[in-house]
Parts: sequence; structure tokens; C-alpha cells
Amino acid sequence: MSRGLLSVAPDETITQVAQRMVERNLGAVLVVDGGRLVGIMTERDLMRAVARGVHADAMVAEYMSRDPETIEPGDTTEHAAVLMIHGGFRHLPVVEGADVVGILSIRDLVRVTLEDAAPRGV
Repeated sequence: MSRGLLSVAPDETITQVAQRMVERNLGAVLVVDGGRLVGIMTERDLMRAVARGVHADAMVAEYMSRDPETIEPGDTTEHAAVLMIHGGFRHLPVVEGADVVGILSIRDLVRVTLEDAAPRGV
């Protein structure tokens, strides 16, 4: 899970957010309004926006994925993987109560799987 989160407001322009994602090499950002998670903006959302002919001053709220699935810190990696596979997404916000504490990516899950599968000892 990544804790170095980038959160954006729904009224930020999609262009500004895309630039910040590129600068930080992120595939997704959390969209927060008044301290509450309201969406997620992913690379896939950005591609859909471009395909629809997004205008330069389009707002994140117009293209974000609303009310994303979430998990809690105590949930299993298996549960997270099932949500991602069945939901068709690669990023999953991690929440504790009403607070967003991280984001889990499919890359994080692959890393855990590979660590578990690595040979131990000699």
C-alpha cells in the first residue's frame, strides 16, 4: 500500500491533475471533497476523457470514477484482489473509518505474491 497519497479536489482541471500525476509517476489520484473520498481519477479515466474530446478546462468531477470501492487496512490481499478483478480496476483506496490512509495498486499485490512465492533459504 502506498501512503504517499496525492489527493485532488473535484473542481480542479483535468489538465492540472494529469500534470501532477505525471510529475509524481502515479497511475491514480484520490478525489476528496470536504475531507470525504468522492472518487478516484485513474489513467483509464484520463484516456476516456481524451477519447471523448476533453476540453482544457474540464473538471475532474466530469471524468472521475465516482464512489470507488474501498478496503480497510485489516482486509486481506485476497479480498483486495477479488475486488480488483471483479471490478475491473487496478487501484483501491484504503480507508480507516472516514479517513483515507493509503491506496493499494495491482502492482502492490503482485509484489506481495512474488515475495510469498520466492524461495526461502538455501
